[in-house]
Amino acid sequence: MKIAILSDIHANREAFEAVLADCAARGAGRFIVLGDIVGYGPDPAWCVEKTVALAEAGATVIRGNHDQAINDPSPSMNSDAKAAIDWTTGVLSPAQKAFLAALPLSSAEEDRLCLHSEASAPSRFHYVRNAEGAARHFAHCEQRLSFCGHLHRPALYASGPGGKVTSFTPSRATPVPLLAQRRWLAVIGSVGQPRDGDPAAGYAILDTGTGELSFLKVPYDIETTAAKIRAAGLPDSLADRLFKGV
Repeated sequence: MKIAILSDIHANREAFEAVLADCAARGAGRFIVLGDIVGYGPDPAWCVEKTVALAEAGATVIRGNHDQAINDPSPSMNSDAKAAIDWTTGVLSPAQKAFLAALPLSSAEEDRLCLHSEASAPSRFHYVRNAEGAARHFAHCEQRLSFCGHLHRPALYASGPGGKVTSFTPSRATPVPLLAQRRWLAVIGSVGQPRDGDPAAGYAILDTGTGELSFLKVPYDIETTAAKIRAAGLPDSLADRLFKGV
């Protein structure tokens, strides 16, 4: 089975639609959404409803820090993020807010752990920026395969014999064999606000048959998303950064 793994959609309908179309073309049979469905972008209600439909069809959906901030505001957010959360709170319906609030911080299934940040303290939303952060995660995780988001940049870490952590920079569309003798942590890029220098929407596909993981990028209509952000009165910087992928 091919499992599509998405993270950090951030209310970007155009990016979300482009990724879903690419998933269908590649034959993805199941979805994992690693959180931050909302925040930053102009279409939170649509993105939540689409995610609800995925969940009803069997998708695993995790709560991200922006999803949590809708019902539990975070004092650590920067001014642009807070402005987007304040606006989003006024746009979502009570049912949509309840859906976000009820999402789990992590989900374990077979040999896989899915979460938004990392396993040492999922509710604190630490970033995995380097091998040290990955080692902290591995120390608190029993599963062989882990998938997280939050960073908006794709990365891959492996823990070998003795606990040594090796980092890899994944290449676009090049399948990576997740060798059985290692434990793996994949940091999935962002659908709706990539920060890897490439403005195209990012996600990954896990092929459970071959044991391979592919990091993918999909172009989308950034002009339309940016125009919606400005029309909503959200900070211009949230529109500008989409064109640069930063």
